[in-house]
Amino acid sequence: MNNLSFPRPLHSEIGERLRVEVREFLDDWHGDRHAAATFGGFDPEFSEALGQRGWIGMGFPKRYGGGGYGLMERFVVLEELLAARAPMFAHAVAERQSGPLLLRFGNERQREEIVPQIASGKCYFCIGLSEPNSGSDLASVRTRATKVDGGWLVNGAKIWTSSAHRTHYMILLCRTAPASEVRQAGLSQFLVDMSTPGITCRQIVNIAGDADFNEVHFQDVFLPDDALIGVAGEGWQQVTSELTFERSGPDRFMSHMGAVEEFVAVLKQQPSSEGARTVGRLVAHLSTLRRMSRSIATMITEEQEAGLHAALVKDLGNCFEQEIPETLRLVLQTEPEPDASLAYSAALANVILHAPSCSIRGGTKEVLRGIIAKSLGLR
Repeated sequence: MNNLSFPRPLHSEIGERLRVEVREFLDDWHGDRHAAATFGGFDPEFSEALGQRGWIGMGFPKRYGGGGYGLMERFVVLEELLAARAPMFAHAVAERQSGPLLLRFGNERQREEIVPQIASGKCYFCIGLSEPNSGSDLASVRTRATKVDGGWLVNGAKIWTSSAHRTHYMILLCRTAPASEVRQAGLSQFLVDMSTPGITCRQIVNIAGDADFNEVHFQDVFLPDDALIGVAGEGWQQVTSELTFERSGPDRFMSHMGAVEEFVAVLKQQPSSEGARTVGRLVAHLSTLRRMSRSIATMITEEQEAGLHAALVKDLGNCFEQEIPETLRLVLQTEPEPDASLAYSAALANVILHAPSCSIRGGTKEVLRGIIAKSLGLR
């Protein structure tokens, strides 16, 4: 049975100095805060500005363009960017998980050519995992890469692929060997240039009116041999390692804090004991999740297995973010309107529309709780 204790997070004096620098940078930044009160703003100019300061890929080795910092320093910078609702989605996926994946499993060409571009804030990634008609059953991958002379030929489709229409690369999970009794066997990952002939992106508009998602089709897409990431057939182990980064960070419980911030601003003008209790409850939950998330950064730094702990943070973060709009509505009787002049009303409308997706992205609640149960020997 796994040990569920979270270690004491590393303290970083450098990180706390960085916190001040990031706040000063954000105060001087003349771009717009993302109106959605989440981290979903896509702003290449902002991403490049962060890259110039060494605030992307902070944990990457210096030889690959990294800043020479640790994961705790990265945590501090990310936390400040999320708190300020900074528009960082352009580089977020590449920096959070694609870069670390290439550093761990990629070949030297991939590391030398791609990772420094990520650190510069000029290279964006999407993740090709989910497929049409497969739900959350990731092991049922049907997109196939067939070995041919000099490379692989890919056919199939992916869905719910965030920003695929405006990213440079995809990390693609597909089947390279026939399915067997071990459903997770025979899967491999590839680095895919999104400008490759045969790739078609069809945008999907969600209930909030955003068109970030895509359905991506591959028709006889040729990938050279050196597009393979790691070892053929070991894609499942690689992707589960990658998901630890996706599930454990503060973006999994801070993306709706903009609405809480606007709620507090209104509450200052309309104080109440119920409002004070609500703020206290939310802050207590946030503080707990923050401590857990920082501890996972410590575990990764010490090369400990953190998949179970990441699933716990993601599941609790789902619940917390979905609780926020309903909790706030019980205190302030404000009509949520996406285009309202009142900042709180607009932020509330946005989180109401986006809250359902919290329990899907990065793994559904059912998948996460299955991981937890299996790790505890309960299934």
